[in-house]
Amino acid sequence: MNFDSGDLRFYKKDENENLICEITYSLADSSMISIDRTYVNDDYRGQGIAAQLVDRVVEMAREENKKIIPRCPFAKGMFERNSSLYADVIE
Repeated sequence: MNFDSGDLRFYKKDENENLICEITYSLADSSMISIDRTYVNDDYRGQGIAAQLVDRVVEMAREENKKIIPRCPFAKGMFERNSSLYADVIE
């Protein structure tokens, strides 16, 4: 899924402009990204969309040579379960 980007978020809306999914993040400092919230509309859950959102932030962090603090429970769980995949970006 391709996500749109906005002010400190990646998201997707349907054809009626209803929010399908969103991940919000903040910049803790110039070298650190904090994943604050992951949301997927109930109608779209169970499709791996939240994981794709986290991976999009990870991709951005790698491109910008930044570390990530996963504050949101979903992202934190992903990082804990897959620590070897995210070792280069985890703070």
